[in-house]
Amino acid sequence: MAASRTRLIVKTAVMTLLAAGGIAAAGGYTVYQAGWYDIGASTQHLQPVYSLLEQAMHNSVRHHAKSIVTPSLGDPAQLRRGAGLYREHCAQCHGGPATPPSAHGQSMQPVPGPLVDAAARWKPRELYWITRHGIKMSGMPAWELRLGEADTWALVAFLNRLPDLDAAAYRALAANEATPAPDGSQGGDPRRGKKIIAQYACQSCHTIPGVTGSEVDVGRPLDGLARRPVIAGRLAPTQDNLIAWIRNPQAIDPGAAMPAMGVTESDARDISAYLLSK
Repeated sequence: MAASRTRLIVKTAVMTLLAAGGIAAAGGYTVYQAGWYDIGASTQHLQPVYSLLEQAMHNSVRHHAKSIVTPSLGDPAQLRRGAGLYREHCAQCHGGPATPPSAHGQSMQPVPGPLVDAAARWKPRELYWITRHGIKMSGMPAWELRLGEADTWALVAFLNRLPDLDAAAYRALAANEATPAPDGSQGGDPRRGKKIIAQYACQSCHTIPGVTGSEVDVGRPLDGLARRPVIAGRLAPTQDNLIAWIRNPQAIDPGAAMPAMGVTESDARDISAYLLSK
């Protein structure tokens, strides 16, 4: 009799949990389909949503960064380099001691927030991973293909030092100019080119095979470039021509709406290698 009662209790509990899960899933699907959740950046996330997303982000970073080996950090030249890079690439969204973020950084949701306490919340290898790969749906970009390995670790070294800097020390260190890192050309690597396309946000105007993005009709779709008789309306579909067009459209067509994105020679070569393979 006791065993039967126990089985009944367990069965009831399981059915109750399944029913509750089904109701929650149905409710979530209804909110999703109806569009009731406000995704506008002029309003904040509901606290439970924010907390859930933040914890998921922390768990993901820690999992993916656990195998990264941290090198020696903190020599003066590395700190100066990291400070210059921070001023150039990070302060606009995250600010610094006595230095507010720019208007667009203040208006983002979720708020990027200051990094003066980042070293207390993240291990160096985790800061490296975040800098390298970015965070989806947060505005935090991936710097993997724009900053070299040494520069990424220089930024991490600076973030470790940042909690110890007052306003004057921060301004003095961040005043160093961040000189460009070596170009590091890898040749026409289509796999790298696919990643770089996303870094330059090419998919914001073009539909590109293999690159995730919204359905857009701003620029022409970029499939089958190698099979077209001309590209950019006037050029033979060669890699050199495509590189020239990617790097400086107005030099080829002064009336072109496509902007010059500051694409490096090596990045343009890899992008063209990918596009001409599709």
